[in-house]
Amino acid sequence: MLSRIAESLYWIGRYLERAEDTARLLDVQLQLAVEDPVVDRSAAARLLLTVMGIEPDDAADESAMVETLCNDPASPSSIVSALQGMRESARRSRETVPTEMWESINATWNAVRAGELRGNRPASAFKWVRERCAIISATAESTMRHDQGWYFFVLGRSTERVDMTARLVSAAASSISPTAWTTALRACGGHHAFVLSSHDQDSNQEAAEFLLLDRLFPRSIMRTLDTAIRAHDLLDGADRRGFDDDAVRLLGRARAELEYRTRASILVDLPDRMAALQQTCADANEVISRRYFEGAVAAEWHAGGYEEEAS
Repeated sequence: MLSRIAESLYWIGRYLERAEDTARLLDVQLQLAVEDPVVDRSAAARLLLTVMGIEPDDAADESAMVETLCNDPASPSSIVSALQGMRESARRSRETVPTEMWESINATWNAVRAGELRGNRPASAFKWVRERCAIISATAESTMRHDQGWYFFVLGRSTERVDMTARLVSAAASSISPTAWTTALRACGGHHAFVLSSHDQDSNQEAAEFLLLDRLFPRSIMRTLDTAIRAHDLLDGADRRGFDDDAVRLLGRARAELEYRTRASILVDLPDRMAALQQTCADANEVISRRYFEGAVAAEWHAGGYEEEAS
């Protein structure tokens, strides 16, 4: 497969997951502010910005949070930036992306340009983003051939999901709010599944275990790492003896660190461990890019716009 197309499919997966997860985070954050009248809304907004890798100033409030994480095209963490990146990545690989998938992506971006995000109440806008991402994901699964291109798409989506879930877990572990873990579960869409599977629904330990280790919940870190490693194995196309691939070694080490930790230590140093997991995702992304995408035309953002430069 051409490295240009492989890179585009990988980044479609990443941008798609980033847009959906950011919408989930913002939606739950605003709901929590309504449901809990004693919460410091400005402090909560600054915490979420920090979780997303943005250094907030002291004056940052909910409005600034929504603008930065939803509507700002110059912010790489924003929904609008992710949707634009997904559309441009799909355009670059137009000969490979199925027509129905391209139409779903293009229609989503055209609606954003027409004011779908800014013109609606935030709760409605975030629900719309989640629904559009679900449509694109389902269309990709049902129309793409499950060949190398599909596995690049899955690898990108899984890598981004691990990173975003790690940010959620880190925020919950750092918060003093009694509803922090419930908020994290809801942001992952996992609260209902957790209630069905948990013996102690008020246990922070059980909530952390669910988001980190549950092998049946598709957004848990363990399940997502398994998916990423499996996609990489299928791309590799060979039965390896040992793990001589740097990306698999990085992801496999992260999975083993989670899998073989004792229950008693599951909450110990959790923010630092999640920060290390985010760095692992960044390192794995660099390794994947060097191995598969060298020689591709790199997609780069400049002042909120999209430009192509030879790498």
